[in-house]
Amino acid sequence: MSFASGARGEIARRALTSESDVRAACYGLACFAKHFDTRGLVIQTEQEETALYAQQCFACCGIQGQIRCREHASGPVYEFKIDQAGPVAQMHALFGTTGAEPSLQINPALIRTPRSVSAYVGAAFLCCGTVTDPQKGYHLEFTTPRTNLARDFEALLAEHEFGPRRSRRKGVNVIYLKACAHIQALLVFMGAGQAAGLMGTQQAVKSVRNRVNRSINCETANLGKTVRANASAIKALRYLQQQGALDTLPEPLRQTAVKRLEYPELSLAALCEKMEPRPSKSGLAHRLKRLEELSADLRTRREGGRPAS
Repeated sequence: MSFASGARGEIARRALTSESDVRAACYGLACFAKHFDTRGLVIQTEQEETALYAQQCFACCGIQGQIRCREHASGPVYEFKIDQAGPVAQMHALFGTTGAEPSLQINPALIRTPRSVSAYVGAAFLCCGTVTDPQKGYHLEFTTPRTNLARDFEALLAEHEFGPRRSRRKGVNVIYLKACAHIQALLVFMGAGQAAGLMGTQQAVKSVRNRVNRSINCETANLGKTVRANASAIKALRYLQQQGALDTLPEPLRQTAVKRLEYPELSLAALCEKMEPRPSKSGLAHRLKRLEELSADLRTRREGGRPAS
């Protein structure tokens, strides 16, 4: 089962305890149904739970509808339909509509309380919503061809501080959320608390993984710098050694050269621990830089044919 299917299943299984909440759920199903007009109502879904939820909600309001299952290449599609004259008239009376309205807009009188808004939004999600698996990204959206409904729905979500955005995709209005915190809050609001919890867990895992990756990348980069710096210093010191120049150096430089050649793999901090008296890390770095300069100077003079003084 996909993450989105799991969220829909949770919403479809939650109990609506008041008459106003059930009516708000029916209203959400109607507003975002495939068809909602004078002919009645048609909801199409790939989840049987959604069709059963719609049937039960309308039945609680005394409105009977039928469920049909059709086989498609992608799998079964369930269709909940209210198309008989009597139930259609009851449905429009329930919402105060006729089905012949030129545009569909949200009637705030039908969703006055936070619980009824929750039922309405949850029902809308069952009809036209989806949410991305949090392992892949953060995105939740609702789609509808009805522009005025999309505007009202965006305003409704914004009123409850879910941070919605709206756009059009191939002629369809899309109301979407991108922030993980907003998506989690909306899932809880709609009744999909387990899905929200799973998203929180995945977010925590992803955060830890990102911190580990950043730490590894930083350590790898630092290790690369250390290896390159050590390689450059070793090359310079070996040249001084081959030329018999180490014994002519001042004692601090000679000791530094000997210890670095003895422990080529150590970091500067670790190399300081091997020396007496112990120099500071910056002091040791300065000595190694001075040794590289002496090596380069000696190489230039030898290769240039002038004797070293």
